[in-house]
Amino acid sequence: MPTRKISEVVRNQRILTTTGTITVREACRQMAENRVGSVMIVDRDGRLAGIFTERDALTRVLATGLDPDTTRLDSVMTADPSTISVTLPLGHALHLMYDGGFRHVPVVQDGKPVGMVSARDALGPEMVAFEEELEQREVITELL
Repeated sequence: MPTRKISEVVRNQRILTTTGTITVREACRQMAENRVGSVMIVDRDGRLAGIFTERDALTRVLATGLDPDTTRLDSVMTADPSTISVTLPLGHALHLMYDGGFRHVPVVQDGKPVGMVSARDALGPEMVAFEEELEQREVITELL
């Protein structure tokens, strides 16, 4: 059981947040640009209102024939998603994801997003370091 604290997992994360008024295409563009599988939707006060994932783009938008250029996030996001606190262990988040059938859990403090835990985080720091090395190789290859 992963015992790392969620605070450790999200310590150096750059989170991706947006409003529900942007289109699905713009959200997907931002997710691709930031190399993340989800975006957290916040209200005017910066509080978490919902989450939109790559799976949502597939099942709620493309598979149902909605137009990603005109469909707003607030119409296809998961409103009021399950969340987790930074003080809990990663194992708690994994149980939450397993029981709920999802792969991303927003991390919040006082209702405001501070990070995102994904199923991928269970792979540990070694996998993250390996992926960072691969990204560096891609950059070097592009420069050469």
